Amino acid sequence: MPAERVVYARNGVGMSLGLILIHATLIMASQFGTKSCNLPCGMHSNLSSGDLGADYAAGQSLELPLDEVRQISMAPGLGSSGPDPTQVRDSQEALPQAGEQKNGSISGTVTDDNAEVIPGAEVTLGSDAPNVRQTTIADQNGFFEFSKLEAGSSYHVTVAANGFASWRSEVLHLDPGQFLFLNDITLKVDGGPVSVVVTASPVEIATEQVRIAEHQRVLGFIPNFLVVYDRDPAPLTAKLKFKLALRVAVDPVTFIGVAGFAAINQGANTPNYVQGLKGYGQRAGALYADGFTDLMLGGAILPSLLHQDPRYFYQGTGSTRSRLVHALMSPFWCRGDNGKWQVNYSSLGGNLASTAISESYYPASNRGAGLVFGNFAIGTGERMVSGLAQEFLLRKLTPGAAKNH
Repeated sequence: MPAERVVYARNGVGMSLGLILIHATLIMASQFGTKSCNLPCGMHSNLSSGDLGADYAAGQSLELPLDEVRQISMAPGLGSSGPDPTQVRDSQEALPQAGEQKNGSISGTVTDDNAEVIPGAEVTLGSDAPNVRQTTIADQNGFFEFSKLEAGSSYHVTVAANGFASWRSEVLHLDPGQFLFLNDITLKVDGGPVSVVVTASPVEIATEQVRIAEHQRVLGFIPNFLVVYDRDPAPLTAKLKFKLALRVAVDPVTFIGVAGFAAINQGANTPNYVQGLKGYGQRAGALYADGFTDLMLGGAILPSLLHQDPRYFYQGTGSTRSRLVHALMSPFWCRGDNGKWQVNYSSLGGNLASTAISESYYPASNRGAGLVFGNFAIGTGERMVSGLAQEFLLRKLTPGAAKNH
């Protein structure tokens, strides 16, 4: 082998041309059946491919047997444009083999009942395959993902977050190459529906009812405190009965009403007081005394002693006849503090006692047993008319009555 051997990689063009000539000679030899070929090399056939390329570049010729030509054409690194057999083998190993299953993934977003994302939820992946258990934390957008999962296995996902009941998926079957997204992960507030029950004592309930009643005014200004619209009100304590009675007695509208009716009585000259400012004052005082004693006796003192409720109980339902009877019987029939209906001794007794007390300040001409019972009957009739008004009219004229009850 010559000492001045040149590495063939130095001249790629020469090497390519030499290879072309070798292949062309090989084809011609196979066609004509020759056992050797004349190549423009001039060197013995045991030369390496590097020697061949160098000598060919020098313009020499070489005669090689056909078998050696074939060996040279298959020599590695000869500059052929074809792929390296080892590179082809490695490339083939990198490709998926027939029947190989691709991995898949499972992902999703964790939300609550209001479709708001729940960041920081703990998400756990379980599987029927042994030793397959992964845990991750949902990001700030509530998103999570389990990737590179073996296809053909069954999985399930469990989600837990503080303040929420845990969520578990149904069994998930993952196909090769499948990217499964769970869009139904909704966590409910821990404990399910929340109900709040507020309890109060009968006294507290009755106190609240009285507070509401003190705002009941016909046409927005006339006191309408002694009527109850609740179906089953709490019984009043003695303190609350006195409070309601006094509230009516000292209301400014009560004084205005007394002043107006005193003027009417002044014009009618009844009771038989003198005329003038003095007579007007006497009539106004008598009217207020009548109302005050009636309120305190029939609306506070006797109801407290007899445990009866002095208020009118609005019925509001049923036939017109039943409502008429209920209204007309209100001066005679009342509800006791025990919730049972009974004779209204408080109203009847308070009316009679108030009329009797009036004998002390009415003129002599307006006194006597006949007048006492006459005024008692008039007072009872007024209560019957008041019951009719309460049942069929005044609630409609009392703002907020329907809303508050």
